[in-house]
Amino acid sequence: MITGIKGTRLRKAVAVAVTSGAMLATGALTAAPAQAVTKPSIVAKGGFAMNNANAKTLYTKAADTKLSTGSTTKVMTAKVVLAQSNLNLDKKVTIQKAYSDYVVANNASQAHLIVGDKVTVRQLLYGLMLPSGCDAAYALADTYGSGTTRAKRVANFIGKMNTAAKNLGLTHTHFDSFDGIGNGNNYSTPRDLTKIASSAMKNSTFRTVVKTKKYTAKTITKTGSTRTMGAWTNTNTLLSSYSGAIGIKTGSGPEAKYCLVFAATRNGKTVIGTVLASSSISQRATDATKLLNYGFATI
Repeated sequence: MITGIKGTRLRKAVAVAVTSGAMLATGALTAAPAQAVTKPSIVAKGGFAMNNANAKTLYTKAADTKLSTGSTTKVMTAKVVLAQSNLNLDKKVTIQKAYSDYVVANNASQAHLIVGDKVTVRQLLYGLMLPSGCDAAYALADTYGSGTTRAKRVANFIGKMNTAAKNLGLTHTHFDSFDGIGNGNNYSTPRDLTKIASSAMKNSTFRTVVKTKKYTAKTITKTGSTRTMGAWTNTNTLLSSYSGAIGIKTGSGPEAKYCLVFAATRNGKTVIGTVLASSSISQRATDATKLLNYGFATI
């Protein structure tokens, strides 16, 4: 029999050793450390996520591969508009027939703007980013491009988009459209698009717009009366499905497939990223959710 103080210590030591052995055997002490979180597999052809505070890379998959961007292009459209000097968000823009004809001809997503209505720049930004209105994109490009004809103004605006990309140091991005309906030369990468979005998110108006789930615009008709538009619903389902989601923009198209530029904030940390060329609307949200979860686990 083991007696005395030494015996008591010995019994405790044996008990601890036995307990530890049992826990090791059951895996109770073998939980993986935080840095060993498994890198997720996504369906999208390309993906990227980073810590928005310091631009530290958190995830990459073909992050520098040039891919079609679809309507995620509109992140840059909005960024260029919001970068205009002395911007007046309450400036009224008259909707032209050309904008309506354009979306019909291209079977494009639209904000259903009505020809002759006066719509503020702020409202156009909501129409651009929530329902992904190509008519709103055209209106903004026509308003904020320089030139004597509509074609010249639009070309000038697209030039501003490319200048903005160069100013961010992006070498794998080129725009040939104001809305993503390109002519074969509209591309970016998951990393570049994320950098564009991170830059755009520094603007408070942009942040407010892209986190809005639903918006109803009141426009002024040709006769001066007020028209209440049908509500614009944000196509970004993460705003409802992912806790802490704060944006940013969906995209789709025959070449682009299904894209999503996303961001979420939890416990004061923001993860921002992009998935390009996923297989469906639901899959791009699943892919983005995986990258957000992984980002927050490793940040």
